[in-house]
Amino acid sequence: MAQNHWLSTGNFFTSYKQEQRNFLTHLDTSIFTFFLILLFAWPLFFDLGNKMMFVVDNLMIAIVAVMGLNLVTGFAGLISIGHAAFVGIGAYTVASFCRTLGTSHELITHFWPLVIVISGLVGAGFGAFVGLPAFRLKHLYLAIATLSFQMIFQWVINFMTFFNQGQTIFVGRVSWVTGRVGRNDHYEFWYYVILVVVVLLGFGIRNLLKTKYGRCLIAVRDNDRAADAMGMHPGLTKVYAFALAGFFAGVAGALHAYVYRGVGFESFTLHESVSYLAMAIVGGLGTLNGSFWGPVAIKFLDLQVETLSEVAGQYLPAGMNLATALKPFTFGLVIVLFLMFEPRGIANWWRIVKSYTKLWPFRY
Repeated sequence: MAQNHWLSTGNFFTSYKQEQRNFLTHLDTSIFTFFLILLFAWPLFFDLGNKMMFVVDNLMIAIVAVMGLNLVTGFAGLISIGHAAFVGIGAYTVASFCRTLGTSHELITHFWPLVIVISGLVGAGFGAFVGLPAFRLKHLYLAIATLSFQMIFQWVINFMTFFNQGQTIFVGRVSWVTGRVGRNDHYEFWYYVILVVVVLLGFGIRNLLKTKYGRCLIAVRDNDRAADAMGMHPGLTKVYAFALAGFFAGVAGALHAYVYRGVGFESFTLHESVSYLAMAIVGGLGTLNGSFWGPVAIKFLDLQVETLSEVAGQYLPAGMNLATALKPFTFGLVIVLFLMFEPRGIANWWRIVKSYTKLWPFRY
């Protein structure tokens, strides 16, 4: 009787834990579905104006870029300090079409989805080329190679007359099934386009990590010699990690060009590369949801710092120029604090909550 009692008790605990796991799975799906519906629906009910929509568009473009950076740095373990250059490659691909065909050409205005895909493929090609040193280099030396590409990109854009020597190259307005997208609907239209791109690329990464190609990235990151012994090719894996990151960055750059209706050099400097890396670190390297939390946190921090600078500027002397000093100070401080106290990023907070829910109320 006692043995049957303990068996029934053990079966109860097992079924209880299984119900907890099913509940968490359904909870993740429900939360994701709720936020997805909310993101698609809220512009229909709330008019936040062009300024706020512009900020949201920039935020989602950064999410696309950081998802690519997370593939190469978070999942493959390769440091890339020139990610803004890959974003610039995608933007200047659109600009190249505008320079050669004109800003009002049908390829730019009507077949813009094809232009975005082509920009991603061009970024993937440059990413694979920059990733070739990964056959021989690793760690700091590979990071210096990506930094060299950033410097070369900046020099080419600044000195080539074809790219207007870094000055703005204008991009024409696009057309949709309802006609040409006007000035008032510009940011809202691109909000939905970028949101669809974010959802598709997010599902793409999630499914990639379930395949052998995604597991190769993680295996090479953890131990490239062990991965080589298991039949994987570490060099080729690193190259296609850079190619994937370049594709995401190229798509982000093309979206940036269309949203801004122009391409300028200032958006793809080394400072932007460091910003993308900071977003990946703050959000959580090697996690898909970290690619969302990082840009949200950094962009929100920038907005709050600007507001604080405006308020403080009313009470402090104008010669102090607080806005110039406060923004880089808070930016560096946040990165240092996360590296010291939460190296896994904001995504780790959700993981802790889920782990506690799995264990509660038991301790095993």
